[in-house]
Amino acid sequence: MTEVPEGFAPHSRSSPVTAPWEPLFFRAADGALGLRVAAAHCNSRGLVHGGVVAALADNVMGIACAAVKPVAPVTANLAVDYLGSARVGQWLEFVPVVDKVGGTLGFATCRVSADGKLCARAHATFAMAG
Repeated sequence: MTEVPEGFAPHSRSSPVTAPWEPLFFRAADGALGLRVAAAHCNSRGLVHGGVVAALADNVMGIACAAVKPVAPVTANLAVDYLGSARVGQWLEFVPVVDKVGGTLGFATCRVSADGKLCARAHATFAMAG
């Protein structure tokens, strides 16, 4: 299954970290990031690797904070709670919420779902110095 939910378009930002996991998709309405789970996202048990979830949650929260204050945020703290799992073929979606961006720090949360079912939540603190 390769269909992409309505509202998502190819993500225009790439980095050496996320490149192996492409294609990634972005929904401008809420800053969400999404992907169709493939083998490259999974561990040896066929489940999405926790490191992929952490890296993409960090990525989408940083992008959301940068939309509030146009600097290059640097992650100061990241915490992820894994509440479920995701498998090949599922739509994995990362929805960020900016809690606060101040002069030097930004705070954000992210809900991660697989086919609409919550599978992780994350929160991060970013250094917002320009």
